[in-house]
This record gives sequence, C-alpha cells and structure tokens, in this order.
Amino acid sequence: MQDALGTPYCVTVDHQSLEDHTVTLRDRDSMTQERIAIDQLDKMLGKKLSMSELLKKL
Repeated sequence: MQDALGTPYCVTVDHQSLEDHTVTLRDRDSMTQERIAIDQLDKMLGKKLSMSELLKKL
C-alpha cells in the first residue's frame, strides 16, 4: 500500500495496461483513482505536482 507521507500519488500497471495502454493513478489524500492513458501520465503528474496546485491544498 502506498500511503507514506512522501508518496502523494501511486501509478498501478496491470493486465489492462498491456491491452489499452492505460494506468491507474491513485491519490493518497482523497483516495480517488482514475484510469489515464500512459502517454498522458507525465502531463497529469506535472499538473498535480506543480507548486500552484500544491499551495491550493494548504
């Protein structure tokens, strides 16, 4: 389980990833998860880990 303080997001690769090139992105704080395309992962994490987004959570 990925719930350590320094792990805000966890990416899960599974059998479906091989079929449709998607992964599951899990949010530690909200416990939400969403299926996203692998080629969008860097953009999605870049946005979620930007300083402006991090400051909104304070």
